[in-house]
Amino acid sequence: MEVFYQLIQNTYISAIALLIVALGGLLSERSGVTNIALEGIMLMGAFVGIWVIRDLENSGALPTQMIYLVGILVGAGTGAIFAMAHAYASIYMKANQIISATALNLFAPAFAVFTARVIQNGAQVPFSSVFMVRKVPFLGDIPLIGDLFFKRVFISFYIGLFLLVVITLLLYKTKFGLRLRSCGENPHAADSLGINIYRLRFIAVTLSGVFAGMGGVIFVATTSTEFNSSVAGFGFLALAVLIFGNWRPLRIVFAAFFFGFMRTIASSYTIIPVLNDLGLKREFYNMIPYIATILILAFFSKKSRAPKAVGQVYDQGQR
Repeated sequence: MEVFYQLIQNTYISAIALLIVALGGLLSERSGVTNIALEGIMLMGAFVGIWVIRDLENSGALPTQMIYLVGILVGAGTGAIFAMAHAYASIYMKANQIISATALNLFAPAFAVFTARVIQNGAQVPFSSVFMVRKVPFLGDIPLIGDLFFKRVFISFYIGLFLLVVITLLLYKTKFGLRLRSCGENPHAADSLGINIYRLRFIAVTLSGVFAGMGGVIFVATTSTEFNSSVAGFGFLALAVLIFGNWRPLRIVFAAFFFGFMRTIASSYTIIPVLNDLGLKREFYNMIPYIATILILAFFSKKSRAPKAVGQVYDQGQR
């Protein structure tokens, strides 16, 4: 049972980062704007957020968990600002959404490496804090549930679940959510009812940047002890989660945990006797999440139904 608990808790680490970034992509694409810049936005959010975490550690002004929260908020703000560039270019300037997002993906790692080397003569941004909560008081003592949800977890686990509930209610229980979905399905019809398509899409893309920036900080802070100008392709993997989840929040959470579990198998195969006894090289297991991504998309993408207007540049003068 100890191995089972460890595998599940390790799954949370990857799954929550994927879930939060995929929810950001969901907001953008539900509004009709393709956002493949999630990778670059994650990287920028992680770069600035981890830098702030390191500086706060050195100052000793805040407790560990507060430092983690501040880093997440800084990453969210950085992601929002970076996503605004994509929003402005693709919505107001009517640029091709794929090209605009690709430009951000190319810019982000170059900017992070250049800036880090200029300021500190090195591309890595190390930090020393371990943000894992070993045990939540009282709740961690509950049989079974305590072991699964309240031991060896990060506070970002609860943040991710909270955001899942918020986005689900926002999309399906509010006027804003209805308008957002209408922008991604039939923007001209929505415009005829007085909805400002440009503004709503801009807000949605900016929010996707908030989530991706948060996800970048969470990914680095929970899987490493330094930022090294990479988020391991998690931004692109989040897009796969979005497609596999059929652009629906509750399906996305299952997709995120599936891919998170695949990544956990790849990194923790040594604690699984059956896999460890096979004697396969580590590189084989490292391929598992990406092989699973290709297979899942090959079999299930045909049944996915993207928003009808996603990727289409909206021009108010055309009908």
